[in-house]
Amino acid sequence: MYQYTDFDRQFVRNRAAQYRDQLERNLAGELSDDDFRPLRLQNGWYIQRHAPMLRVAVPYGELSSAQLRVLAKIARDYDQPDAHVYQTAQTTQAKLGTATLPTGYAHFSTRQNVQYNWIPLDKSADVMDLLASENMHGIQTSGNCIRNITSDERAGIAVDEIVDPRPYCEILRQWSTLHPEFAFLPRKFKIAVSGAREDRTASAWHDVGLRLVRADNGDIGFRVLVGGGMGRTPVIASTIRDFLPWNQILNYLEAVVRVYNRWGRRDNMYKARIKILVKAEGQRFTDEVEAEYQQIIEIDGAPHTIAQSELDRVSASFVPPALKGHKPDSALKVAQILRATAENDVEFGRWLKQNVAPHKNPDLRAVTLSFKRLGHAPGDATASQLETAADLADQFSAGEARVTHDQNLLLPWVRCDQLPELWRAARQAGLARSNIRLLTDMIACPGGDFCALANARSIPIAQAITERYQDMDELHDLGEIDLHISGCMNSCGHHHSGHIGILGIDKDGQEWYQVSLGGSDGSTLSGTPVAGKVVGPSFGAAEVPDVIEVVLDTYRRERQNGETFIATFRRVGMDAFKQAANSVRQTAEAELA
Repeated sequence: MYQYTDFDRQFVRNRAAQYRDQLERNLAGELSDDDFRPLRLQNGWYIQRHAPMLRVAVPYGELSSAQLRVLAKIARDYDQPDAHVYQTAQTTQAKLGTATLPTGYAHFSTRQNVQYNWIPLDKSADVMDLLASENMHGIQTSGNCIRNITSDERAGIAVDEIVDPRPYCEILRQWSTLHPEFAFLPRKFKIAVSGAREDRTASAWHDVGLRLVRADNGDIGFRVLVGGGMGRTPVIASTIRDFLPWNQILNYLEAVVRVYNRWGRRDNMYKARIKILVKAEGQRFTDEVEAEYQQIIEIDGAPHTIAQSELDRVSASFVPPALKGHKPDSALKVAQILRATAENDVEFGRWLKQNVAPHKNPDLRAVTLSFKRLGHAPGDATASQLETAADLADQFSAGEARVTHDQNLLLPWVRCDQLPELWRAARQAGLARSNIRLLTDMIACPGGDFCALANARSIPIAQAITERYQDMDELHDLGEIDLHISGCMNSCGHHHSGHIGILGIDKDGQEWYQVSLGGSDGSTLSGTPVAGKVVGPSFGAAEVPDVIEVVLDTYRRERQNGETFIATFRRVGMDAFKQAANSVRQTAEAELA
């Protein structure tokens, strides 16, 4: 993991102290709410439906066990709303017929951040100080700026990795943080970096996607994709550079963001993202970026060229850790032990298949802890679970964990011989459900239960589907399926890229849901990134689980030779699935007639 320098640490602490002063002046009436609003947003503090929401930055997803324990403390001690605020929220929920709203937890987001929904604003400076004590903050997790740099949760350990992207992510983080020219872009700006053959970052769905590549002569560079995004207008990013030398990436990004800053729409927030500019201008956008880049190189003197010494300095933080008690074992011996254990325990065998991934080091594995379970929103982690995850990271993963794009935690440095012991400990904590990449390992945004922008609730839909599909035999029979749920067109739940996507919409003041099929995030399982297509009319909340069931029944009926859901859908086409889904609405209408 990257080790903060004295400058880094002092910077974060000074920012926390600055925020405390701003908050105290606001609470004293010396700084108006309108003047305070941009200041709190620059530090990750939103005002949501019921209470403030804090978004904590987790650069490229890496967390230490010490940081996990701080996040747990915040969940336990600060994610507790004022009694009046909570009672008002519960009254609203009761009218909607929804279960009690949880408190005292953190939420993993799809952009590898951590969020809290109930921290009172007058406690926010205390939380900022606590975050700063372990080199964490909320800087640039909100606002029209370059947001948290995301990456592959298997960065540095993946067997298909070409180049470890983490050093480049860290250099990008330092370059983009408080960049004076890009503090007020037309809209928010998101960058994802991948260094593997398989794209586990959904890079084509980002404003900028960077794919590390190696030329035939061995030179390292980036394939640069620009203009991806979801929201009201889903767009797949276009490749504007097939190969850019690695040391020029900051100069080139400077050109990209300058062109966007110059020409991005500021008169219409729905058309302000860079995807709209790239789609509208096409080759003209690429040409202007290249011209700007040439000016930066030839006239400005390439000021952001990355020196080899700087890459080496940052890379030194990302060497594999020394594992306590580790002795390289015979691969055959370990395989025999694991196979024997799996044969004696079906659940352990399933966990090995779904939750355990191969590693660059053949003596190690990457293990995903599942935060998708009945009674909890996808990605929610209680204070106790965060502390348990910290303990597991210390005991089995050199004190490191990573937030995944799919809202789970990954332990990247697990010894093969410790897998049975880790499984038992994780199972006891409720974190060993063998559903990774299966139907109930769904992505979901907080939706209307918490978000002021949402048109409908996501969490009750996620819970209803999870409750219906509790049989592990059935889940494993269905195989790998990406189910994504968003509460509004902002697409925080990435419904466009789901094999099955669910979108909450407002219809005459009521919550309804559109179902789409055939989306892809660009991973090996999903294939070429593409937005799913809506099956037809919208459905009531009670109908959605029935729609999912008939869609999956159609898949089981049509699949051949162990095909995955997405493979069957692409072979069979939309019509059979659309007919099945729409039969649910037709039945409901007939019952009302």
